[in-house]
Amino acid sequence: MADVLHAIGFVIAFGALFLAFIGAEAMYVKLTRGKKVYHSKETLANIATGFCYKMVDGIAIAIFIQAFYYYIAQYGLQWFPEASLFSVLFLIIFVDFCFYANHVLMHKVRWFWASHVTHHSSEHMNFSTALRQNFTHAFNGAWILWWMPAALIGFDKNWVLLAIEGNLVYQFFLHTEQVRTLGWAEKVFNTPSHHRVHHGKQPKQIDTNFGGILIIWDKLFGTFRSEQEAGELCYGVTRMPEKPYNPIHLQTHEWQSLWHDVTIKKDWLAPLRKPD
Repeated sequence: MADVLHAIGFVIAFGALFLAFIGAEAMYVKLTRGKKVYHSKETLANIATGFCYKMVDGIAIAIFIQAFYYYIAQYGLQWFPEASLFSVLFLIIFVDFCFYANHVLMHKVRWFWASHVTHHSSEHMNFSTALRQNFTHAFNGAWILWWMPAALIGFDKNWVLLAIEGNLVYQFFLHTEQVRTLGWAEKVFNTPSHHRVHHGKQPKQIDTNFGGILIIWDKLFGTFRSEQEAGELCYGVTRMPEKPYNPIHLQTHEWQSLWHDVTIKKDWLAPLRKPD
């Protein structure tokens, strides 16, 4: 029970921090450029989906992932039983690579895309877009690829939790149009410029720049696309949700479509196919 309460407290604390940055971004753009980058209905929908996602995710981490983690760790390698500067740096990089692999999977397999599509269905790019998530992530199994490899090589659960949550906090700040480019950092790190391309729905922008903190994985595996190469950015997905401001619909519409294809169209392989 204590772990669940800690998870809820963590969600509330970081939720308040993120809301503060959302307010600061909106105010900054309004005062310096005299324009509006937040749209009230969408922003509220983003916050609502983010709250649902993180509450379920936090409880899942506290209960289910912890149980799986300790079970798998018992039979894994004990390469990193103690924390050191090297092991912490290795963990950050290793977790980021696992995120890259997980992220590619979420774009390439419809079963996982049914959860991830929520995040991509916004037609705007601001800090609130980072919160636009789906509570079903906790149940689709994709977390295994992100959490379990670190358990298998001996990392402590709490260190892995810090690395993963730190990765997600970093990614929050990628969702903005207010930062153009960051010089030399563009070569190594994922930046707002790179992530804007990832959220585009034009052919040159789809399935690119999957990295979390680092962009080197995309450059190594051929999924990198610079903002200059991507052309004019147009955010969203090719098949937009019918109710763009309904948090429940945003988190379930692709699951409903997938269920329809399996049960009505009898396409038993639909969950394994590439998304449209």
